[in-house]
Formats: sequence, C-alpha cells, structure tokens
Amino acid sequence: MKIGVYGGTFDPPHLGHMQAARAAAERLGLDKILFVPAALPPHKALPPESVPAEERLAMTALMADGLCLEAGRPGLAGADGLELSRQGKSYTVDTLEELRRRYPDDELWLLMGTDMFLTLQDWRDPERITVLAGIAAFARSEADRRSALEAQGRALRERYGAQVAVVELPQIIDLSSTQVRALLETDRAQVRDALWCQVYGYILLHSLYGVRADLRHLDDDDLRCASLSMVKAKRVPHIRGCEAEAVRLAEYWGADPHLARRAGILHDCTKYLELDEQLALCEKYAVPLDDLERVAVKLLHSKTGAAIARHVFGEPDEVCNAIYWHTTGKADMDLLSKILYLADYIEPSRADFEGLEELRRLAYTDLDAALLLGCELTIQDMEERGVPVHTNTLQARDFLKGRT
Repeated sequence: MKIGVYGGTFDPPHLGHMQAARAAAERLGLDKILFVPAALPPHKALPPESVPAEERLAMTALMADGLCLEAGRPGLAGADGLELSRQGKSYTVDTLEELRRRYPDDELWLLMGTDMFLTLQDWRDPERITVLAGIAAFARSEADRRSALEAQGRALRERYGAQVAVVELPQIIDLSSTQVRALLETDRAQVRDALWCQVYGYILLHSLYGVRADLRHLDDDDLRCASLSMVKAKRVPHIRGCEAEAVRLAEYWGADPHLARRAGILHDCTKYLELDEQLALCEKYAVPLDDLERVAVKLLHSKTGAAIARHVFGEPDEVCNAIYWHTTGKADMDLLSKILYLADYIEPSRADFEGLEELRRLAYTDLDAALLLGCELTIQDMEERGVPVHTNTLQARDFLKGRT
C-alpha cells in the first residue's frame, strides 16, 4: 500500500489542502492519505487566534471525509492525531518513525508545499526522513520557481539518496490558512468558497476564530454548512438531494419553498449520533419516547433533529414538525410534513428499489397516494427484515387508505 503523509497546522484546513492531496493521490497512485495536524510546529509559532489542536483535528477529519466524497473513493483519506499525543514540538522525523512502525511493509510518501521542500535539508534529521519516506513537493508556484524545484530535487537525491517527485496542481488555489482566518473576520460569504462546507459549518457551530454567528438567524447557505458539519460526508448528496426535492414538491403543491428548504437542510442533522447521544438529547429537550423508540436508534434522529432545529437554529413549528415526522410519518400529516417525508424517499441520489419510479410519479400527481405507497413500502421492507414497525407508520397507512 502507498500512503501519503500530509502534515501541517491546518488552522483551518482549506480547499487548497484538499486539492493538493487529491492531486498527490492521482500523481503517485496513493491508496491512502493521512492528514497529520501538528501540535507544536517546529518552524513557526502558532498565531494568537489559533484554535486548540483538538479542534484542528476535528476540522481536518471533516476535510478528509470530504476528500473521499469528492474523489469518489471511500477510505482514501483520514486525519491522524498522533502528533497531538506527543510532548514537545511536532518533528516530522518522529511522526514518520511512528508511521513506519504502524505500516512496516507499506510505502510512505511525505507530502509538502514548495517552501517546505526547498528547506528540507534544514529540518531535524533530513537523512532519516528521506530513508523513511519518499518526498513529494506540490508545484504551487509559477514557472519561475521550476528551476529551484528541480535543483532541490537533484540535491536531495545526490546528498541523501532521496526518492523525489513533483506533484503539479492542475488548478492552483492561491490560498493560505492565514488568509482564511482574515476572511472569517471580514467576509464570511467569501470564505465559504475557500473551505469545504463541513469545515466552515464546524467553525460556525463552535464559534472558532472569533466567529460569533447567530445560529438562530442563519441564511440558507450558512445553515446548510452548519447542518452538514454534523454528519458524515457520504450523507451530503442525500441531504442536498432531499433539500432540492422538497423545494420542487413545495412549489408544485403550494407549500412554502423556503420552509421546505430549511426542513430539507436540517432533516438528518443528528443522523450519526449513537443511541446514548440521541437519548441524552431527548432528555435535554424533553422529547417524549415510547418503548420502541428508546431502543431503536434509527427512529430517534427525526425527533432529535427537530429538537435541534427548534432550540439551536430557531426554526418555526412547521419546519420542526416536518422533521419530527419524516421517518415514521403519522396519521393526518400537514402539507409540509408530507412533502419532506416524500422528498426524503424519492430524492435523486436514492438507490433504485422496486416501487421507486411509481413513487416518484405519484409524488407529482396524487400526494396522498404517494404517501400511502411510501408507508406500504416501508412496512413491507421492515417486516421482511424482521424489524418492528412503529405504530405511527401503521396509523399513517390506515389513515391514508381511508383518504385514497
């Protein structure tokens, strides 16, 4: 296996890091990329506005997850906190020694920018570094520095016997974390284009870098980023698809498209919480639960998602109710709840299953008939898998049978 090791402060990680890592994966044929945030970088002091290492690791993990989604390669990238557990400065040679112990039979490649590459001989134990890993430099600058890269490559080969590669970036993103931090203070709308959406949302939710967003009055773009930061990247296409489908259905059936969009954005925001986390939120927000819900984690994200929508993001009752019922449904749902239930079921990224095309047809011809089919498909699937069906789903089916 070929593993790329990409270190840095990642304060915060941005799209330039993602672009460079993806280019390295393609150029070097990497099977995996490890982003390694430094606890105490040896070559510079962390700026006063820097955030704790654990926050940088969390944001880097979100970016790595996003890279997997963007590249279409699950498992391609991940964040590793090995430098955060060491005392003192984060020397690269120590990190590579640890990774060599973990991966004794794999090929390591150390990924770095041009400036770092040109000063590698000044690092701690460069001879050992070049034994432990190949060196891959990102060609981020214009042709006037090409000769310097080539000269440095020759020098490292001759002096240390290093294996060297230059990774040319197809589209240079002229961006630094310092610039991103400045933008967070002056132009949040612009910084959205510089960060992976989940990283930007994490910054909003956790008030990092001096950002004091009013979570109860976020615009649609900021709300989307905040919501997506709470889930795994593989869920992003579904959430975006559900949002868009909910808006289309709302426009078709005469519901409020803005409320439909907000419900779609937030409907799965607590999808990946564990059972104990779900139950803790239900207790915190006084969400009533029946016996089945207390043990069936898949039934809880709609309830906790509605609670977060209401208490954290300040969404109105219509949005919260739609989120609350989008998993089980219920008898006599309001229009927005019907729309979100169906949008969740038929959005474009859904894998094909028997009845999907008919469900999509009915969604734009007979809303209640579509809901009835959705309930019946859910009940059939759960019964075939031996999973208990919630009483609200059964009541929704029986109510709709009377209506249709």
